[in-house]
Amino acid sequence: MSTLILPAFDLLVPQSLTEAVDALARYGKDAAVLAGGTDLLVSLKAGLTWPYVLSLAEIPDLDYVRFDPAKGLSIGAMATMRQIVESDAVKTRYPALWQSAAQNGTPQTRNTATVVGNIMRASPSGDCSCAILALGASLTLQGPAGTREVPIDDFWLDYMKTARQPDELAVALTLPAPPAGTRSAFLALNRTSQDLSKISAACALTLEGTTCRSARLAMGAVAPTPLRMRQTEGHLTGAPLTDATLTAVADAARAEVKPIDDIRSTAAYRRTVSGTLLARTITKALSNGVAH
Repeated sequence: MSTLILPAFDLLVPQSLTEAVDALARYGKDAAVLAGGTDLLVSLKAGLTWPYVLSLAEIPDLDYVRFDPAKGLSIGAMATMRQIVESDAVKTRYPALWQSAAQNGTPQTRNTATVVGNIMRASPSGDCSCAILALGASLTLQGPAGTREVPIDDFWLDYMKTARQPDELAVALTLPAPPAGTRSAFLALNRTSQDLSKISAACALTLEGTTCRSARLAMGAVAPTPLRMRQTEGHLTGAPLTDATLTAVADAARAEVKPIDDIRSTAAYRRTVSGTLLARTITKALSNGVAH
C-alpha cells in the first residue's frame, strides 16, 4: 500500500442530507464524496486531488439494508458489503449480489466499502456493479431540485463517468423483488483472491420449467463500463436451457464483449474466456435454487 501523505483538502462533515446537497450545490466538481473511502483514499494517494471532501459518516439512517416482498431490496448509501454478506434476504433472493460482495477484497475492506460506492466509482471491473446490472436496479439521486430515479441501465455513461450531476448525492439503491422462478449468480476470475477481477460475469434468469422466459446478463472488465449483454440475452430468452443453448450463449458473448489490454489481463484472454465464464455463471445460477 502507498505510504504517500494525503494531499491537503477541506473536510466537510454535513449532519443531514439537506446540508450535504447544499454543500454539493456550492462546491460541485470541486467536492469528492466520501462514503467507505476504500476507493477515494487510493485515488487521493495516487495524486488525484479535490479542494473539498464531503463525508457521509455523520448523516443518520444511510446504513440500511431492507427487504420488502412487495417493494424489493433497498440499500442505503452507507450500507457496507459486510451488511450485504450478513443479510439472509440478500443471500436467498439475490445470490448474484451476495456472491459479488462476499468475494470482494478482504474482511477489513468489506467492513468499510459500500455497495453504492462501488456503483458510483463507475469502474468496469466493479464486482457488485456487475451483479446489480444483471439483477436490475435503480439509483435514487438527491439534488437541489429534489430526488430522481435513474435505472442502472442508464447510469454508467462511459469510463468513470455516470449520470450523477455534480450537485447530486446518491442516497439509495433499489432492486426489485425477484419474480417467481428467478435464479441468479456471479463469478469472477482474479490474479489473486483479493485482487480486482480480470473479468466477471453475472446473470439473472426467470425460468418456467427448463425454459428461460427472461434473462439479464452482465459482464465486467470487458468494456469501458459494466456491460449489459443484450445481444447474448437473445440466445437465452424463450430457449430451453440445454448444452446447445449454453454453447450459443458462449459464442455470442465472445462476439459482444469489447475488452482491452491492461495491467491485469489482455484483451485476447478476456475475449477467449468470456463465453466460458458466462456459461459457467448460468450453470451456477441453475444450482443456486429459486429465489423465494
